[in-house]
Amino acid sequence: MNNSLDKAKTLIEALPYLRQFANATVVIKYGGHAMVDEELKKNFALDIILMKYVGINPVVVHGGGPQINRFLDKMQITPSYIQGMRVTDGETMDVVEMVLVGKVNKEIVSLINYHGGRAVGLSGRDGDLITAEKMQIMKEQVENAPPELIDLGRVGRVVGVDAGVLETLDARGFIPVIAPVGVGDDGRAYNINADLVAGAVAAKLKAAKLILLTDVAGVLDKDGGLISSIAAGEVEQFIADGVVGGGMIPKVRCCKEAVAGGVGKAHIIDGRKEHAILLEMFTQSGVGTEIVK
Repeated sequence: MNNSLDKAKTLIEALPYLRQFANATVVIKYGGHAMVDEELKKNFALDIILMKYVGINPVVVHGGGPQINRFLDKMQITPSYIQGMRVTDGETMDVVEMVLVGKVNKEIVSLINYHGGRAVGLSGRDGDLITAEKMQIMKEQVENAPPELIDLGRVGRVVGVDAGVLETLDARGFIPVIAPVGVGDDGRAYNINADLVAGAVAAKLKAAKLILLTDVAGVLDKDGGLISSIAAGEVEQFIADGVVGGGMIPKVRCCKEAVAGGVGKAHIIDGRKEHAILLEMFTQSGVGTEIVK
């Protein structure tokens, strides 16, 4: 009896959030351990399907770096990174697109559909969904040395998102699942960081939430404690103070830019937790770190 009452209380706790996010769009960046562990993969699919059934419009953007590296290893191609970005020559771009679009994307779509959802896989090249341009980064400055551009090859940044493609799928009851490959003015494919794609899509759709699944609890303070909320205007100071560092820097900046672009809230949550998305969406305490206006 107590167990049944706990379930009822959980549903009641979720009620105001179900009301608040009815017909809203939520963009989820799917990556990390949640894409590897079989039970977490199942939980992810069920979370996404439940959101759709209660009237929320989820849009999934996925990564796939480890899967790309495994395939490159089979081809005896050594991956190379500069400032955290994968150097992507023509041969590597072919592998990136083949793995992300042809394998990882279809596996996620099949997973959602198997558990009762209606997912459709897309890459940024489909319907010119994500237009991109070549990313330019500068070599780390050495004193008295002139600035120097670094050529990352076919690495891109988002310059446009066609919201119409996604809105059409949402209206027909489908769940879009997007591989982070964009198309340039020259028709060529560009490899884009999945966090950046998720942020750009969320901003274009004016999503209620952007949720980044990671392999950490969220943003931690210098004592290892979880920081539950950060104002967007505080992000750069957190970076300057060393509270945010390493791979978390692009994630918090992605969230900051998404919020500035019109997203209601952005969240960095631990994808290793069972049903982390539902806990963030439908409980008062939530999980992880939120970035707010």
